[in-house]
Amino acid sequence: MDDDAVRDERKIIHIDMDAFYASIEQRDNPSLRGLPVAVGHSEARGVVAAASYEARRYGVHSAMSSPKAKRICPDLIFVPGRMEVYKAVSGQIHEIFHEYTDIIEPISLDEAFLDVTRNKKGIPQGLTIAKEIKAKIRSQLHLVASAGVSYNKFLAKVASDFRKPDGLCTIHPSRALAFIDRLPIESFWGVGPVTAKRMHALGIHNGQQLRERPLQLLTYHFGKAGRIYYDFARGIDLRPVEAVRIRKSLGCERTLERDISAPSAVLEALHDTAVELVERLGRHPDFRGNTLTLKIKFGDFTQITRSVTQSQTLESLDLILPLAQQLLQPVEYEHHPIRLMGLTVSRPHVEEEDERRSGEWEQLSFEFEEW
Repeated sequence: MDDDAVRDERKIIHIDMDAFYASIEQRDNPSLRGLPVAVGHSEARGVVAAASYEARRYGVHSAMSSPKAKRICPDLIFVPGRMEVYKAVSGQIHEIFHEYTDIIEPISLDEAFLDVTRNKKGIPQGLTIAKEIKAKIRSQLHLVASAGVSYNKFLAKVASDFRKPDGLCTIHPSRALAFIDRLPIESFWGVGPVTAKRMHALGIHNGQQLRERPLQLLTYHFGKAGRIYYDFARGIDLRPVEAVRIRKSLGCERTLERDISAPSAVLEALHDTAVELVERLGRHPDFRGNTLTLKIKFGDFTQITRSVTQSQTLESLDLILPLAQQLLQPVEYEHHPIRLMGLTVSRPHVEEEDERRSGEWEQLSFEFEEW
């Protein structure tokens, strides 16, 4: 089957719940509806985990510090997160997905890819399935989802971000390149502010200009990511929707109640973080990892990471804590207080394989036609 036939054959849907955590809080507490809501803690050390669209209009977004969020949105209402509720609702959403296909790749609690090329109901058009899924999520769960449909994961992700919230669109194979030509380079998957600046220096500001650059130039400047940019500029993404995703890492981090610099306080925080990590590892007995990464964020919000790889699986405190202390030892914190500390166990070989196939998601956008 040639490339054009493959494109016409595949039907990939990306579902992205709109303001998922905040929308659940507004659904379950009618007094919050129509008001700016942030899921998180309002204290000085707090961070916004999610924001309603009413809050986003003021510029509030996830990962923003709570004091800044309150400054730009004085009427912002903070509610504590309820992760078990969010997980349960995510499960209900996946039950709806399974009415159409079992080829589902979850990306997070609130988004997933679905391959509906061969679907359970024999519906020929991906857009029809996306409409039905959105309608069922609204009627059964009283939540709103955006959906995108295309012939690969990259473009389905692009489509799902169009006209959010409550978006629905498809990028047809015949119109994909015209859309990509107009796409700002900042909207490409994996292109953050630093990479965008480097792209601009090369005269690349949109998809058309990106496609005009040779592969050799892109890989010279951007390494393995250059190949990804080269393919995406041509509407190419051959990754399948994977119903079983290998967990690559498991970790935890904590924002401290106050910045700390005393060695005794830092070691105590490291011990507590390691204990929490071991507890989480114990809840996932099938996970195996042998690389430990220490993350430190300082009071000025700069951060560092340090990693070490061992031959044996890291699963006990006796193994993890000494390695964590080893990673911490060269960190200069006595005159550079620590704000946040995290530890992660990962599977480096799996990550390397995954990097060869893909990169990191960035949200993008398109108009739709029936397909």
